[in-house]
Amino acid sequence: MSTHIILPRIMQVGAGASQEIPNILTSLGCKRPLIITDKVMVSLGYISTIESSLLEHSIDCHVFDATVPEPTISSITAGVNQVRHGDYDSIIAVGGGSPIDSAKAIAILGKHDGTMRDFKFPRIVNESGLPIIAVPTTAGTGSEVTKFTIITDEANDEKMLCVGMGFMPVAALVDYDLTLSLPPRITADTGIDALTHALEGYVSRKANPYSDSQVLAAMRLIAPNLRAAFHDGTNKQAREAMMLGSTLAGIGFSNASVALVHGMSRPIGAFFHVPHGLSNAMLLPSVTAFSIEAAPKRYADSARAMGIANQADSDDCANQKLLDELQALNDELQVPTLAEFGIDKEQYFSLLNEMASQAMSSGSPSNNPRIPSKDEIVEIYKKLWK
Repeated sequence: MSTHIILPRIMQVGAGASQEIPNILTSLGCKRPLIITDKVMVSLGYISTIESSLLEHSIDCHVFDATVPEPTISSITAGVNQVRHGDYDSIIAVGGGSPIDSAKAIAILGKHDGTMRDFKFPRIVNESGLPIIAVPTTAGTGSEVTKFTIITDEANDEKMLCVGMGFMPVAALVDYDLTLSLPPRITADTGIDALTHALEGYVSRKANPYSDSQVLAAMRLIAPNLRAAFHDGTNKQAREAMMLGSTLAGIGFSNASVALVHGMSRPIGAFFHVPHGLSNAMLLPSVTAFSIEAAPKRYADSARAMGIANQADSDDCANQKLLDELQALNDELQVPTLAEFGIDKEQYFSLLNEMASQAMSSGSPSNNPRIPSKDEIVEIYKKLWK
């Protein structure tokens, strides 16, 4: 049985990769890009550097910097209108997962009629939007190489998963230099997000030999370097490994799929505004403990790839080491509990059924090695509070 693989047409990886934007635009025949980013990227000077570089190549551009963390229908509306009424031929997405996810949605809606809900999974969006050059500035989401975007519908606090070739960037410029200024909290949250992508991509029911090769390589890069990048953001060796690992994990899960962690993570983010990587980190130990009995060999292989178990360890021993490591990692990276994050207990428990329903409807739990019932998801949510 063959596997359908979708990748960006162009990838530039390594220090200084982001400086290739003008050359990539020229190779695509594009002359009027819209830069989609956030105000943090503007304040750090990244966008002015790109604008100056484009000007040197006689390329005119405009900037949309109103994207927000955990993008919503309303947060992308102005960008959609700007594309619909502008004469743009491409989009340059600069930032973490939120600006890139926003750009993916804007690229589709700016070119096609309809609303974001019209493009929600299970619809598979293969229509092409404006071509996107994705320039990630965090080592975590892998959005620069995935066929997914997630946009929240404020009407019901649902994080809508949107899937299809139409959301895949045409080019990904993966430059670890852009991550050197990241603070420890973002480094930790995005790093565990990347590790979750790799682990879920490997145990997913949709895993395949190609995705396996990518996510195993990602785990070998991420696991030994995440703590180092968290404790010393100027560690270029650790930053480079994390950036490449994040991209490989993105390639892997985009061509396999994520599973229960992501399915349960999205409602926590939607209802309580917990950053996506952080809610993944909160869930990863509990969901792994729930799932491990259904794929003991796969989880044990993951522990060995992460370097926390060796070939001499039995699968049971490797899996116990994996569970211990996931909790130890959260402790060292100071991942807060739900209460420590500031979530109200009464409100949280009142929403368990709705969160479980949204998790189930996302489709991700059905990719899990142990497919949960709605009641089992509710129980995991309950245990997460403790």
